[in-house]
Amino acid sequence: MKSAVETLEPTKVRLTVEVPYDELKPSIDHAYSHIAEQVNIPGFRKGKVPPRIIDQRVGRPAVMEHAVNEGLSGFYAEAVRENKLRPLGQPEVDVTKVPGLVPGETDGDLVFTAEVEVRPEIEIPSLDGLSVTVDDSEITDEDVQGRLDTLRERFGTLVGVDRPAADKDFAVIDLVAKIDGEEVDTVSGVSYQIGSGNMLEGLDEALTGLSAGETTTFSTTLVGGDHAGEQAEVTVTASSVKERELPEADDDFAQMASEFDTVEELLADLREQATKIKAQNQAVQARDLLLEQLLEQLEIPVPAGAVEAEVHRHLESEGRLEDDVHRTEVTEQAQTALRNQILLDTLAENLEVKVNQGELVDYLVSASRQYGMDPNTFIQTIDQQGQIPAMVAEVARSKALAVALRHVAVVDGSGAAVDLSEYIGTDEEDAAQTALEDAATAAAEGDEDATEATEAPAEDAKA
Repeated sequence: MKSAVETLEPTKVRLTVEVPYDELKPSIDHAYSHIAEQVNIPGFRKGKVPPRIIDQRVGRPAVMEHAVNEGLSGFYAEAVRENKLRPLGQPEVDVTKVPGLVPGETDGDLVFTAEVEVRPEIEIPSLDGLSVTVDDSEITDEDVQGRLDTLRERFGTLVGVDRPAADKDFAVIDLVAKIDGEEVDTVSGVSYQIGSGNMLEGLDEALTGLSAGETTTFSTTLVGGDHAGEQAEVTVTASSVKERELPEADDDFAQMASEFDTVEELLADLREQATKIKAQNQAVQARDLLLEQLLEQLEIPVPAGAVEAEVHRHLESEGRLEDDVHRTEVTEQAQTALRNQILLDTLAENLEVKVNQGELVDYLVSASRQYGMDPNTFIQTIDQQGQIPAMVAEVARSKALAVALRHVAVVDGSGAAVDLSEYIGTDEEDAAQTALEDAATAAAEGDEDATEATEAPAEDAKA
């Protein structure tokens, strides 16, 4: 088989593939077998119809069409591998020549072209000269107090107050929404914390200063139901106002809320937790800043067809194909996501990132939790769907940034070096893990060879 690549655009190529008749022959033989199983010809049993009879009754062109359709995907995949292409979508295939259309003819080539969008070639700058500045990791007393207050809130109790509602208070509310004077929605007995901002825009301002039993009206945009996105007049009534009463931060509270006996021990643990979280945040911030910096230095062309396919899939799933405003938003998101993917895939290749079994399993278990599925069931499902390679690629993208950070200077606001090795690993750790897995694989293969060696003489003896 011969193939040639013509670049049509930075993100699109045309493959021209020539397949000799001899390489197409297995598909032709299979086509005869498959057709023989499908046709009813007097005097012949199904599956036993000779090729010459099929040529007479069905026609050689139909046989060749069946053979080409069967073999085309394999020939295309082989050409993609030979030319080291990285397709980002389905190809548009055009068969320009089919050999053997006349019975007995065994000369000529199957010739087809395939136009497909591919990952563009980009030149990533040297990582050794890059640096990122992350936030300081110093833990203040305010950080610790904030974590303590959050813990106290978990054990707090709501008590009614005889005063106007204020920020952080809880109110039990009734809502009535009207559009042009017509009631379109209503809810009652809903508990809402003022300042949370998770219901309607303007609700926090409307409730602030409202006492139990009082009512007010405000204008807002509805966010759910049949009238989502429409402007409405909403009447809100506060049937009760409560504040959260926090327990005292003393030794009794420490014993109730933790495994510690004293509040001093609890505070020390909260400080340690805050330190770890700030360090984790530094690692996340460093990754984001490095990605942002690389994107700023690169012009990454994005395949329009791949973007449009993703936008269509997204809008179709939401039933919003005709929403042009939302289409614009989704298009920008798809372009950003694909641009990031192209960069990270290239980075992973340049750094020769390898995904070990433990990293893949950790990712799959985490993903299974997001879907609320049993990990084993989730892994079996995506394996049956052929999605494991896509999962490996996703882990490699994430790991690529971590490996890249090992080559980048990471400093805090004061210019001091920041050690992120606990979160991004080291090259030595990766090498050790790879060696361990290689040894395990070799041992498993050795066990299989030994089993075969011991079983073979027994079979010979039986013979």
